[in-house]
Amino acid sequence: MHFISPQLENYVLQHSENEPDLLAQLNRETHQKVLRPRMLSGHFQGRVLSVLSKIIAPKHILEIGTYTGYSTLCLAEGLLQGGTLDTIDINEELIDIQRKYFDLSPYATQITQHLGSAIDIIPSLDKKFDLVFIDADKPNYCNYFELIVPKMNPGGVILSDNVLWSGKVLEEIEANDKSTIIIDNYNKLLKNDPRVETVLLPIRDGITVSRVL
Repeated sequence: MHFISPQLENYVLQHSENEPDLLAQLNRETHQKVLRPRMLSGHFQGRVLSVLSKIIAPKHILEIGTYTGYSTLCLAEGLLQGGTLDTIDINEELIDIQRKYFDLSPYATQITQHLGSAIDIIPSLDKKFDLVFIDADKPNYCNYFELIVPKMNPGGVILSDNVLWSGKVLEEIEANDKSTIIIDNYNKLLKNDPRVETVLLPIRDGITVSRVL
């Protein structure tokens, strides 16, 4: 769903930072070789992630949902020297393309890939995070949030993608539409949970920025 006109989207893009060459290559390869390339963060959202990460200057980043690694590399741009980025995905077929582009980037030694269920992997990570990006299976968003909050440093930021769910959150929700129900419940959780303060940004398919208190 386009929340603003294509013309205005193009104006926004033309007046934002350029897409780095390596990410443009990854963008092209994803569209050529991988199913559902719409899942890629893309140029504009990627630059938003990059700028937010640079503002936060995180020591440790957690990403839930790697896909082909585009957003991973955008988030890594803000890492402090010696910082780490743990990224989790359940799709074994994407590991090689992820690693290819991670190794071509300046952040190769800072990025650790995890293959498997984030529900199982998150509790095993022995560190406190300054920045988390949730962009994985929607039915587990609330579960991820509950696992993540105790692992956040005070003032840390949780970014959650696809929270407008193509505008379905505004429509009458069918009882069997579990993903939309959960996204709507997740948005209410972020709004009302006293452990965070949240603003929902109408960027692409919606991103919430939640600061841990």
